[in-house]
Amino acid sequence: MMSSRLANHSNRALLSERINKLAEALSEGVYEREGTIKLCLLAALAGESVFLLGPPGIAKSLIAKRLIQAFSASSYFEYLMTRFSTPEEVFGPLSIQELKDNGRYMRLTEGYLPSSQVVFLDEIWKAGPAILNTLLTVVNEKTFKNGSDILPVPMRLLITASNELPDEDSGLEALYDRMLVRVFVNRIQNKQNFKSMLTVGTPQEATIPKDLAITDEEYHLWQLELEKIPLTEEIFEKLYDFKKMLETASTEKSADNPLYVSDRRWKKSVKLLKASAYFCGRDRINPLDLLLLKDCLWNDPESLEMVKEVTQRFALEHAFGQKSIEQKIQLSREDLDDVQREIELKYALILPQESQSGLLKKAVRNYKLANVKKYQVGSETGLIKLVLLQSNMSVSEGEKGDSRWVYVSKASLEKVIKEGEGELYGYVNKNTNMCRLRFGLDPENNLVIKDIANRAVLVATVTKDDFCQTSYASWIAKLDIAMARLEDAKHHLLKVRSDFHGALPHNFIDQELPIAMESCLQSLEKQLESAVVDCERRSLRFKQLQHFFA
Repeated sequence: MMSSRLANHSNRALLSERINKLAEALSEGVYEREGTIKLCLLAALAGESVFLLGPPGIAKSLIAKRLIQAFSASSYFEYLMTRFSTPEEVFGPLSIQELKDNGRYMRLTEGYLPSSQVVFLDEIWKAGPAILNTLLTVVNEKTFKNGSDILPVPMRLLITASNELPDEDSGLEALYDRMLVRVFVNRIQNKQNFKSMLTVGTPQEATIPKDLAITDEEYHLWQLELEKIPLTEEIFEKLYDFKKMLETASTEKSADNPLYVSDRRWKKSVKLLKASAYFCGRDRINPLDLLLLKDCLWNDPESLEMVKEVTQRFALEHAFGQKSIEQKIQLSREDLDDVQREIELKYALILPQESQSGLLKKAVRNYKLANVKKYQVGSETGLIKLVLLQSNMSVSEGEKGDSRWVYVSKASLEKVIKEGEGELYGYVNKNTNMCRLRFGLDPENNLVIKDIANRAVLVATVTKDDFCQTSYASWIAKLDIAMARLEDAKHHLLKVRSDFHGALPHNFIDQELPIAMESCLQSLEKQLESAVVDCERRSLRFKQLQHFFA
């Protein structure tokens, strides 16, 4: 059993490598069309149709001609539609002999669309109703009604192209909806590629090694294999998340005319995702395959940009559950902030304005210091201990790091309280060298001490009342929850990285997206590291609070 699984895995890896090499060979010398050719090849392997939107003269027909070379024995049909085109020019002329001998209305289809495996129809929307209605049946059912006979159509890939979209209410919506893969093909943008196109040129045909070309037997076998690829519950949930994101973005952009994606298109998209998984060497769809929806769900240039934006956001935040990691980091920070707020509310010194006196009507404040504990530093006695309730950069130039408490005389503190600000001398932490300390009020009238960066740090007096063990236990519990969240986020990030790298390389998606995803994962890792350091530092301070108030 184990050897069988290993053999299957090896075969899938070889198939993926082969398809990738085939796509590279088909793209040889076709500048800035590699992604389009890969998508068209995937559509052919999934048995789906392609619509190329773009101005004339940008190698749309060349793409179709290259795709025919993907198959070892195949036929190609190409036609430029006009409003004067007739069904005979697309589906074959009537057989005069058959009509004369047997009175049957039959077409000679050899060399025309009904007998071809790869079909390219340029300026598709210029065709008349007779052609488009028949084409709709061919695309739907892969059959062609020739007289009284229903003939199977071997078409593996239909590529249609136009420099415009079908007009609204033109009756072409049904056919357009069946063009699953939609690609906007632009002029060559890169300067060097433009130069190479002018000087080197692009050959009409590519050199395809015989061992890469797809045989009829392989193609039909693969179609059966594709049906075995499951849509797992996990991938369905992600697909549904993508759908909701798209619907939300569409409604926000245009509530009166949101993007319409038919159930048929969603169903056909899943078949493309299965093909993507299979020809990337996997036996199930993974989140990177979902990024191909970018090329399936837009209807016009406006919706194309919106679908791109949604796909980008999905890739960076939701494809592998990255957003969940960010949320865990945020929740852990909120837990720490909650503890900090509760400590400040319980112990901060509020100095309300009591009265005004004198000509300048200067504010006078008061705070009773009768219940405070008295301390001794060196030979100086009767000192009051003020606990710093927030992390800081030290309140003394002679001290490095976080100041935890200061000792000051009662008289000097009462003067600062009365005036709401001022400077006095005291001792920091366990240092017996006296230093200058600066005090003031914050906007909420809380007494604060200024650190060396001139930032306000809330202070509390140490009283004779016992330290509140109930509140302390509650704070420690919240700290433990915050640390547990970060530990969970760390394991989740490891899994995301493993799943993401395990999904690479991918033969068909735009490689800019995985690069952006890797960059975001690195940023997320830095966020997590910063949050862990911050949590450990703040947690240590909170847990020592009982000692600070001793």
